[in-house]
Amino acid sequence: MDHTDTDTGTAAEAAAPDPFEAPLPKSLLVLLAFAVVVFGGLVWLVGPLLAIACDSCQDGVRGSVRFIGTLTAIARYGVPLATLVTVLGIFTARRGGRAGCIGLAVLTVLLVLMLVLGRITG
Repeated sequence: MDHTDTDTGTAAEAAAPDPFEAPLPKSLLVLLAFAVVVFGGLVWLVGPLLAIACDSCQDGVRGSVRFIGTLTAIARYGVPLATLVTVLGIFTARRGGRAGCIGLAVLTVLLVLMLVLGRITG
């Protein structure tokens, strides 16, 4: 038996736009870009400090961090690059909201990666 796709939806369903496909207003895109810049700045500034912090150490800083070069490279190059690409994607992509959410997720992953690398001592 041959099965063919038939349109069983009504005309109202076909005419209604998908709310997730609609572009966001410019004011929301500006607010999202501001949130990305603020979160990127916090990850850039506080991420390495949290990564090497140590509660039980005498001076509060872990003495020997095995991947300090990688941690520094992520903080110095990865976070600003991810922030810049995200802000550019918000304003140039067709779906700027999706680009902003992906960028915030990437910044969160970079923060977690810095925290994990800072906990590994050598």
